[in-house]
Amino acid sequence: MAARNVTKPHPREKQTKAGKFWVYEQAIRIPFYAIYEVDKADIEVYELVGRHYQRMQPNTAGRYPIVEMGVELGIWQGQYFNQNLPWLRWWNAEGNLLLTGEERAEQERQRADLETQRAELEAQRANQEAQRAELEAQRAEAERLQKEKLAAKLRELGINPEIL
Repeated sequence: MAARNVTKPHPREKQTKAGKFWVYEQAIRIPFYAIYEVDKADIEVYELVGRHYQRMQPNTAGRYPIVEMGVELGIWQGQYFNQNLPWLRWWNAEGNLLLTGEERAEQERQRADLETQRAELEAQRANQEAQRAELEAQRAEAERLQKEKLAAKLRELGINPEIL
């Protein structure tokens, strides 16, 4: 496992058996524990090292890498649920913000809309091409009829149109 940048024990790490922190540390023992204080837009992330949590330090981007999962946890300021607030969000290991389910659905809707527009444009092009072909066929037919009419008139005058 990669070494983490951790600090000395934090006061939360010394809570009694009655505290939620202690339950996660001693009973549940999840590898990482995060505390997000919404009002302060502050996050603390702890890693279970041995039998105790140690507070992690953020990377240069201000996020907390969870290497085993290939993600980083941090605070993102932006519009979500029609509110512009600091939100707790995930990034991938390359530093790209991971989309929420709603954001992925919206992205898919936009992609589907673009595909529908592309298909409609293609249908319009095909329709225009069919109209152009129909006009060309009508022009050719009109030209053929005009040649036949001219040939008939020449024959009435006693002129053979094939030898002209």
